[in-house]
Amino acid sequence: MRKSIFAVSLLAAALVSPLAHAYKEGDVIVRAGAATVSPNDSSGNISVNGADLPGGGDVTVGSDTQLGLTFAFMLQDHLGLELLAATPFTHEVKVKNSTFLGGPLNGKVADVSHLPPTLSLQYYPMDPASKFQPYAGIGVNYTTFFDEDLSSQYEALGFSNLELDDSWGVAGQLGMDYLITDNVLLNAAVWYIDIDTTATMDGPSALAPGLKTSVDVTIDPWVYMVGVGYKF
Repeated sequence: MRKSIFAVSLLAAALVSPLAHAYKEGDVIVRAGAATVSPNDSSGNISVNGADLPGGGDVTVGSDTQLGLTFAFMLQDHLGLELLAATPFTHEVKVKNSTFLGGPLNGKVADVSHLPPTLSLQYYPMDPASKFQPYAGIGVNYTTFFDEDLSSQYEALGFSNLELDDSWGVAGQLGMDYLITDNVLLNAAVWYIDIDTTATMDGPSALAPGLKTSVDVTIDPWVYMVGVGYKF
């Protein structure tokens, strides 16, 4: 029992033991790692020319993992400003549970790419000299969609010109750094981001000319990132 208590004490001491000038005002912290966008999605009714489609179904958005990058500047010893960036994420968009005309809309709709830059104000509660630096942040996200590539199934139904509106929303963040040297660190972070968009496309021309289909989609993803960093 005494050995266990001693081991826990050593671990706690290692986590909070100081490094010279660990985090201080004016530091720049660059982090990189694997970032996964996992949508917490839902959708409104699919409509054609403004009228809800009977049995239209639900729109779902798949997950994707890319290179995540964050750039933080320490405004004060306990306050930082961080920009989240990444290589473009590409998500598979599907419709499920459609009963319209026997369900021809079910299946893959498109592959859609996006970038979600997020600017957050962060609070670091620990002593600035601690090796272990948890933090919390709140900020604003701007998501831009591009490369909307319709599936062959939807093109065959007469759909074309898919577009998704860009989104502004609030983002919350929790993360932690552990400095293994004065400059090199390990990092893990999670964000919850408010992303809402309206998808519109021409068609289905297979039913009648001049139709336009639209649907409101809530994506609201969890974003997980694990990686390494460097403090300048």
